Order: sequence, then C-alpha cells, then structure tokens
Amino acid sequence: MTNLTHLTITEALDALNKKEFSAVEYTKAHIDAAAAAKDLNCYITETPDLALKQAAESDARRASGKAGLIDGVPVAVKDFFCTKGVRTTCASKILGNFVPEYESTVTANMFAQGAVMLGKTNADSYGMGSTTGSSAFGQTYNPWRKTNDPNTKLVPGGSSGGSSAAVAARIAPGALGPDTGGSIRQPAAMCGIAGIKPTYGRCSRYGIIAYASSLDQAGVFARTVEDCAVLLQSIAGHDPKDSTSADKPVPDFRAGIQGGNLKGLKVGIPREYRVEGMPKEIEDSWNKGAQWMKEQGAEIIDVSLPNVKYALPAYYILAPCEASSNLARYDGVRYGVRVEGKDLKETYELSRAQGFEPEVKRRIMIGTYALSAGYYDAYYVKAQKVRRLIRDDYLKALSTCDVLLTPITPSAAFPVGQNEDDPIKMYLEDIFTISLNLAGLPGMTVPTMLNADGLPLGLQIIGRPWDEQTVFRAARGLEIAADFRALPARVQTKMAA
Repeated sequence: MTNLTHLTITEALDALNKKEFSAVEYTKAHIDAAAAAKDLNCYITETPDLALKQAAESDARRASGKAGLIDGVPVAVKDFFCTKGVRTTCASKILGNFVPEYESTVTANMFAQGAVMLGKTNADSYGMGSTTGSSAFGQTYNPWRKTNDPNTKLVPGGSSGGSSAAVAARIAPGALGPDTGGSIRQPAAMCGIAGIKPTYGRCSRYGIIAYASSLDQAGVFARTVEDCAVLLQSIAGHDPKDSTSADKPVPDFRAGIQGGNLKGLKVGIPREYRVEGMPKEIEDSWNKGAQWMKEQGAEIIDVSLPNVKYALPAYYILAPCEASSNLARYDGVRYGVRVEGKDLKETYELSRAQGFEPEVKRRIMIGTYALSAGYYDAYYVKAQKVRRLIRDDYLKALSTCDVLLTPITPSAAFPVGQNEDDPIKMYLEDIFTISLNLAGLPGMTVPTMLNADGLPLGLQIIGRPWDEQTVFRAARGLEIAADFRALPARVQTKMAA
C-alpha cells in the first residue's frame, strides 16, 4: 500500500472513494506518524481516540453514500479554535486546562463535511510571535534543516508553527489556523507548504479565541493549492453568530484552477515591497516567480502602494490595542489560572502576571498605553486613518490588475533563539504580511524553491476582496511553474524506509 501520509488531500479523497483504504486506516497512519515525530512538538493536545471514532463514522457515511466534501480527511487544528470537550489553551498558561462547552463555527463546519481531528496544534501564545517560541508548551521545531548544518534546529515560523510543521512533516495532510498578521502565510513559507488567509469575513470568527478582532481571520494549510481550496470551502460560510461574517455564497474554489494557464491574467508587482536590506535570495526568488507567471501567460505590470510602508507601525498600534481590550477578560475569576491575593485587585494582578507570557504582557502594555487618555488620538485614531489609506492603495492597485505577487518572508527559516531577544527584529518578520490583515484582503503562500542552504522559500499572491477564486488560479499557475517537490530530509528518510 502507498505510504498514506504522503498522499495529498485530493489524492486521498479519490482513493477513499475507490475504497483503496478506509478512513480509519488513513487516520491511523497519521496518528502513528505523529507519535514518531513528537520531537517536533507540533501538538499541545492530541486526540487519537476521537480521531479514530470520527474516522469510523466517516467510513459508515461513505458506505451509505452520504460522504461530505472532506469525509475521512484528518486535520490538525490550531489551539485557538474552541473545540467542545477538548482542551483549548491558546498556547498560554492563563487558560490552563480550559475545556470549552461549545464548538467554533469553523471546526463545526469542517466536522459537518466529514473531517477528522488529529489534535490541537502548538502556536505562539495568543498568536503573538513569529517563531512559536512564546508558547507556554515549548518551542515547535521546523522539520527542515540546513543542508550544511543539519544539527541546528530551526523555527517553523509563527504564530501557527505547530500547524505548518505538522503538514510539512507529513503528520497531518491539512491544518487550520487563524491569521492576524501573517500567522498562516509566514510559517507556511518557512515550512515549504501552501496556506491561505481568505478575505476578512469569509470565515466565521465565532469560537476563535480573539487576539485582534478586526484582524483575525481563519484559514488553512495544506501541501498543494488544490488541497487548500478544498479545505477552505469546507470551513467558509456566513454565520449569524458573528456580526463580521459576510452573508455571501461560498464558491467552488477548486473550479477554474486546473491546468495552470494564466493567459489574460494581469499580475501586479508592487515596487514598495522592494524594501531596503532585502536579502538577494528573496529578491531573486520574487523575480523568478514573476518570470514563471509570465511564461504561464500572465501579463506582469508595475504597481504602487505608497502607504504600505506605514503598515508595520500601524499594525503594532492597532493589534496591541485590540489585544489589550480582548485579553482583559482573563482575570483569574471565571476560568483559567487563578493566583489568590490578599484582595480582588491583587488576585487580578497575580493571576495575569503569572498566567500571561512575556510577549503577551508586552503587547497588552503597548495597547493599554496607546488607548490611554491623551494618547488615543495621537496613536490609535491616527493608525486607523493609515489603515484606510493602505486599503485604498491596495484597491487602487487591484483595479489595474487581477492579483499582486510579493515576497512573503524576509528570510528563510532561522535557528531557534536567533532574534528572539530583540522584539523589533521579530516584528519585522511580518513586514510582508500584515498589510493584508489591515486591508482585509485574501493572501496565499505558494512554496517555490530552495535557497543555498536547502531551505524553502515561498511567494505571496494577493487578491481583491471576495475573489479567492482568482487567487487560487494564480497560485496554481505559480505552483505548476515552480514545480516545488523538495521534502525535509527526515521525510525523505522515512519515505526511503
């Protein structure tokens, strides 16, 4: 039998329909693979018993002709989605052993389409970080290693490092994660896989533990563009429980992406993304991507986003402000960590001091300061005005082209611990991603090549609001042209065995 963990989602669905193996066998293969990859620390909570139960139910549905869109597909779920009866921690001490009494809409939609949950994946605490290093449950490690330095452990990116590493390591064929400033696209690039953040409002935020409510948006990871299209379709849709959820029909995202022909597509290259100090390998990969898309039939044009240079400072005012408000609910009284003090005020202080991780505290303090009397207009209101200018720039550029092509990360995966003592350097990891969250636009990572160290690099496709179909079409064309087939060394070794 084919090594089941190396099948793409669409390949596995085809094989399941042909009864080449069962959902239970497919799920068991991933459970076993995850057990052999515990050193990567991808999961906070594994759910093998639940997964096998759901897989058996999937086999019964398929036998009766009632299979859903992704029936029998095992999926890893970032530990930010509330899952009824399964511990949900947001990778933070303060939630402790919180077990939700309700299901997030996104996971409920996924289960309704037949998905199997392998477990809850590791992440930066409350999504605050770019390496998964701020997790209260330890660092997740990238399955990739430098060819000339295989013993040095690398970060998987963040905040959804557990989800991206799990997919890259072949211990899950797909995964979920919310993206607040690049939390899907950045780790996907560093782990050599695909990932998409859809338009803000395409997927419900109900049941996602909030970091910054106007920026958070659920999305998916997988190894191919087509797999991402299938997964996104399974979770998207209007939800009356979420006032920011758009009442729009969910298209067939797979339609129109076959073949990879980009004839007639206009691809914009934003000149402002050529930032000072950009590594040559990143610029070279970007230029190569534009050439590939041109060879696939696309027209490459130059566009301008004059205000995108202000995205980083605007984001790091707005996101901490919203976090300061959202995280005020963690007080040691209703749920999570509680540290008794001599009175209620001290109980609040001690609970939050011991429950929140250092980076979370840092961002709460920044947000509280920016929202305080005398600074609200100078910081928060001004950042909101800049946000509008950035969105307007994108919409103007996208009125002259169909999608934009940009870099996704300022570097390949780097060693664990590097840059982590300098918050500013870590914030710069999001320089190419955060503007999309400010503008609410869809963006997708496509793996394209290896750098000189044998590490994956990716590029980003940006689309118009609600036009994920064109994003998928452009991404598929780029994927075919790049023909990225490289695997982490540990995965190659297991395949050979």
